[in-house]
Amino acid sequence: MSTGIIHSTESCGTVDGPGVRFVIFFKGCPMRCAYCHNPDTWTMVGGTEMTVQELLEEYDKKAPFYKTGGITATGGEPMVQIDFLTELFTAAHNRGINTCLDTSGVTFRPDDPEYLKKTDKLLEVTDLVMLDIKHIDPIEHMKLCKQPNDNILAFARYLNKKGIKMWIRHVVVPHITLNKEYLYKLGLFIGKLEMVKALDILPYHDMAKPKYAELGIDYPLKDIQPATKEMAIAAKKIVLQGFKESRIELLKEKTGGNKDGSKCKTD
Repeated sequence: MSTGIIHSTESCGTVDGPGVRFVIFFKGCPMRCAYCHNPDTWTMVGGTEMTVQELLEEYDKKAPFYKTGGITATGGEPMVQIDFLTELFTAAHNRGINTCLDTSGVTFRPDDPEYLKKTDKLLEVTDLVMLDIKHIDPIEHMKLCKQPNDNILAFARYLNKKGIKMWIRHVVVPHITLNKEYLYKLGLFIGKLEMVKALDILPYHDMAKPKYAELGIDYPLKDIQPATKEMAIAAKKIVLQGFKESRIELLKEKTGGNKDGSKCKTD
């Protein structure tokens, strides 16, 4: 029986997909996002080996709470352990448990046929993907996350092609992503994706500073103040402007007429 390397679990997650959810934090992530609040998940060191059965036994302890929710895999980057993740979601689906994947999509390899087979197998048992788009600009994304974003955007388009529901998450960071041009371009991009069903614009916070200090890691954004809720609300309006314009164009292309944009859940 295979095992996954797990950082921790949370029994009553309320911001990790629809309903109350059992949240599993996977170890391992190639991203080094400047505002990451889980740097202790970057490597496999210090993780706990767990089987699918052990994780589902943890789920069962509070199963009645998850009637309107399910299981969310997050991290770290859960797709680093795609084989174990697929095994977990398959077992959950066989029991009628809703599955949500919280991912950056950074591991996606669109030109690798074998990887695409694995991805398709995972998506067959994935009900929802919460996709984190850290930065829409490729150069700025590299600065922010130390990884390119071309495969991430390709993953978003692939999910759309496969008909997988997406919730888009984006963190607004003053002086970095809190930029009208970038926010508008993000809206234009996601507006072309018909499977985007929700948009969460989240204000950057620095609550992970003590964790970085404990791990002996320099905190990259120590000179940047947290974003306010008002900043996030203003940023969302700009993203939605681009989203709606792009969605209207998409509908025009499909119908040949002058149609209004479809709605996206924004709360």
